[in-house]
Amino acid sequence: MIALRQVALQRGTQTLLDNADVTLNNGVKAGIIGANGAGKSSLFKLLLGELAPDQGDVEMSGGQRIAHMAQEVDALDRPIIEYVLDGDLALRQAEADLLAAREAGEAHREAELHGLIETLDGYRAESRAAQLLVGLGFVQADLSRPLSAFSGGWRMRVNLARTLFMPSDLLLLDEPTNHLDLDALLWLEQWLTRYPGTLLLISHDRDFLDAVCDHIVHMHHQTLELYRGNYSQFERTRAEKLALQQAEAAKQQARREEIERFIARFKAKATKAKQAQSRVKMLERMEDIAVAHVDSPFHFTLPAADKTSHPLLVLDQAQLGYRGEKSDVIQLDNVNLTLLPGSRIGLLGPNGAGKSTLIKSLTGELELLNGKRIPGEHLAIGYFAQHQLEGLDVTSTPFVHVQRLSPTASDQDIRNFLGGFGFKGDDAFGTVANYSGGEKARLALALVAWQKPNLLLLDEPTNHLDLEMREALTQALASFEGTVILVSHDRHLLRATVDEFWKVADNRVEPFDGDLEDYRVWLKARLEESRRDSRGEKAERQGQQPSGDSREARKASRKAAAELREKLRPLKKQRDQAEKTMEKAQQELDQVEQVLADPELYTDSARKAELTKTLSQQAEIKARLDESERQWLSAEEALEAMEAELLASEETAS
Repeated sequence: MIALRQVALQRGTQTLLDNADVTLNNGVKAGIIGANGAGKSSLFKLLLGELAPDQGDVEMSGGQRIAHMAQEVDALDRPIIEYVLDGDLALRQAEADLLAAREAGEAHREAELHGLIETLDGYRAESRAAQLLVGLGFVQADLSRPLSAFSGGWRMRVNLARTLFMPSDLLLLDEPTNHLDLDALLWLEQWLTRYPGTLLLISHDRDFLDAVCDHIVHMHHQTLELYRGNYSQFERTRAEKLALQQAEAAKQQARREEIERFIARFKAKATKAKQAQSRVKMLERMEDIAVAHVDSPFHFTLPAADKTSHPLLVLDQAQLGYRGEKSDVIQLDNVNLTLLPGSRIGLLGPNGAGKSTLIKSLTGELELLNGKRIPGEHLAIGYFAQHQLEGLDVTSTPFVHVQRLSPTASDQDIRNFLGGFGFKGDDAFGTVANYSGGEKARLALALVAWQKPNLLLLDEPTNHLDLEMREALTQALASFEGTVILVSHDRHLLRATVDEFWKVADNRVEPFDGDLEDYRVWLKARLEESRRDSRGEKAERQGQQPSGDSREARKASRKAAAELREKLRPLKKQRDQAEKTMEKAQQELDQVEQVLADPELYTDSARKAELTKTLSQQAEIKARLDESERQWLSAEEALEAMEAELLASEETAS
């Protein structure tokens, strides 16, 4: 158990916590959320004993093994798989003791240590470490390379693998997804859902929090408030609380009308693509989201250029990649694409497939190896990538950065504009050198917005941004009138702002017919195919036929297929039952929301009790609906996996 009782914490002149209380039981998976600077990382330091509270007590169960992901990694010359294995100190000590006992000829001691290593699962340690690294995006050839051979972002992935490898009862992860692409994020999500200990997770990715966490700790106004459920349930609960605060009523109504216009815009496009249809349901929940973020300090728009071209940009028979001293490195070949005004495209694809290369080629920053790049007459590009944060003038201020772009703009216009990005009052004149990564990212986005592009190219724009700023960016992108191409591991941002997906894989760029769930299925199938190919190559190297067509193998396959067919029945029943529950809950929700659609319910003080009861019913039904959807999806995924396994068994048996 973790308990903070009447805790106060101050860092410098800033009070982070004041009489804060929270209790977390063993086994919970809690997301820690709050604005940048609220004290989330300092909370971790309290739990690790690196900070002492100025007041109150921090109590933790004794004997807990704590794994914590360090934010800095040295560029060591040690192979990355050895660096990961070093995370298990007890295993490394046992291995060293075994070596010493062997050299001393102590047979009895050797036997004891072999038993200890077996208890520590040491004989599978290298395999487990390799699985972690491969899951986070490394290939087998990387595992023997030294840590110093990798960039900072990839070293952070190695550090994450080492943290996950450490035996632990309490796992503390501070923004583990910042350096991950969507593929690695999905893998990490699944790993953490299976983690058996207590997890405290700092993240600004709402979908990630939804999938992993069963509690949310909100750091807000120097307090800690615990909510049961995932992030979406937190938003609904908080929205209900705010809806009952009359002082916020006018502001909430304005946000509600804005979201209704937003929904209406996308509903008109819902028949254009499968992913647009899947987003309608998400958009209908955005009223709750807007209300939950009604006190956000970020409110801005992304104005588009006054003129545009049709088409905006064309790549014709293009080869994309990098010039080499001896030969060119071709990442994408035969790329033909036309960007039209108003297009909204999300790029999907495995790590290293060329998504960033495509965006750099579209900007003109990266020269084509072959083919043509044809810009429209009025093309105005707004480009955001993480490396642009390094290009900011750290000796200057946000105000001066904007003033350099538009020397004739009035001081008040610049200050009003920067205020929407959180640089209010004197903050607009702060020195960039003192800014956090999140503040620099906000400034870089502000500079892109100020230039009024008609083509926005965004490469992982949400890294370092907190939940409030991410939501403001989502709203602004949804209202942007120009063309958007987006690379992001933030699935909420992708669902809310793009109309179609392009798949970047196998040296090709092509439309992807599906949504993010379909992409997850595609990734899974691709991984299974890769594993089958690997097993086949291994069998061939051993002089065996990979399919195993002996009589005994066919008999075993027929038996396995029969067993799988038996297992399919209860899964199908579970899926069908969940579907019925979903339909019933949706009908109940429609009835409740008809009541909530009555404007008088919010303005008539005599109906306050009715409003409270109806909002409570809405939250309860939505929770049931979400749970039944989760059960349906879980059963459907299990069915798909089992049916694929059954097909493979039947093929072998034949």
